[in-house]
Amino acid sequence: MPMARQELPNVGDYVIGTVAEVFDYGAYVTLDEYNGLKAFLPWSEVASKWVRDLREVVREGQKIVVKVIRVDRRKKEVDVSLKKVADNERKRKLLWWKRYVKACKITELVAQQIGKKIEDAYREVIWRLEDAYGDPMYAIEEAVSTGPQVLLKAGVPQEWVDALVKEAGKHVKVKEVRVRRILVMRSIAPDGVERIRKCLAEVSGVLTGKNVKHEIYVTGSPRYIIDLYSQDYKTAETLMGEVVETLEKCCRTNNVELSIEEEKA
Repeated sequence: MPMARQELPNVGDYVIGTVAEVFDYGAYVTLDEYNGLKAFLPWSEVASKWVRDLREVVREGQKIVVKVIRVDRRKKEVDVSLKKVADNERKRKLLWWKRYVKACKITELVAQQIGKKIEDAYREVIWRLEDAYGDPMYAIEEAVSTGPQVLLKAGVPQEWVDALVKEAGKHVKVKEVRVRRILVMRSIAPDGVERIRKCLAEVSGVLTGKNVKHEIYVTGSPRYIIDLYSQDYKTAETLMGEVVETLEKCCRTNNVELSIEEEKA
């Protein structure tokens, strides 16, 4: 379970809880974000409508989102409400928590690898990313996709950065977009096939070193496919524009007939 950043929540916070015990008068919920702190869920705060048995709504072991309605900091007592949580708030909090736990696990693994304490993982990485971006996992995903600057900008020490990006790459699937062009290429020259191959090779040359994955293949002469894969559509389209310009120039020079069809996916 992630390390608690503070001892007690604030009134109005939405928190993740696990139902520990259910009684006729209410239920006790352990708060996952606060080292298992036990909060009380009164019978009147379980549901907006009357229920005969609280177990019709909550059961032991169930993961729920509750809203903090009372905090006694001297006695360390917390009361929560289930009925005051709208469905959209519940979904938002559950998604955030799932991503937060994932970010914590990745960072804890890195702490072990570089000889840091678990406490350091939170103070130097997780909480700094949370302060800067709200969602630490967002920053980790961005670091994998675009580079470590997003981590450094949040104040993550350099000693963490390379190891964190490397480890995160094992757990983060970078989203890709594909831009496709369908080429129809013909040449009546005796060496027409070689001319077409030459132009396709120039396309590969344009893309070399551009940090973009590409595929060029034939679907049946004279039809060829060029696929570009990138992390954003704008970059892929810009590079495809360079590819088309190079291809058209090469085809004119080599007397290759060319037509291009566009397909997006």
